[in-house]
Amino acid sequence: MIRLFAAIAIPDEIDGVLESHRDRLPGAAWRPAGSLHLTLRFFGDIGETKAEDLQGELAAIGGASFTLRLAGVGSFGDSRAEHSIWAGVEASEPLRILARRSEMAASRAGLRPQKRAWRAHVTLAYLKGCDPARVAAWIQANNLVRSPEFPVTSFGLYSSWRTAEGSIYRLERHYRLI
Repeated sequence: MIRLFAAIAIPDEIDGVLESHRDRLPGAAWRPAGSLHLTLRFFGDIGETKAEDLQGELAAIGGASFTLRLAGVGSFGDSRAEHSIWAGVEASEPLRILARRSEMAASRAGLRPQKRAWRAHVTLAYLKGCDPARVAAWIQANNLVRSPEFPVTSFGLYSSWRTAEGSIYRLERHYRLI
């Protein structure tokens, strides 16, 4: 079994823009440089045969390149606590189409439909034991963050490996957008 997801890598120069917003927030485990990405579809743990089928289906997606811009920040959580903070993504029809095509590729490869509705975001940090008031203050102080526009000329199929320090992502396949 291999844990897989399709994503757009965030360029280093955009990661650098976000770096300046990583203010002190006790309990925040910031994602390391080079690991920021925008998930198109999380596939989960799948067998090798299904992974090969998925790779082929993703290769058939195609599509044109486009541009994106990150804008705003927020958090995900439940009634007990916030569990992550994220950067938002300006509305983009080409991005929505690419995410929808990733979902269709998963279906054609025999994977179950995604249970949660897809929402474009880039996870910046995972939170553990953070004071909700401090999380809210961080969001308020950083909510006007806006990256320069950047080109999206490809997406990838990534594997996720859990370690004591957090997940490590490895690019398994690269898919060009023309």
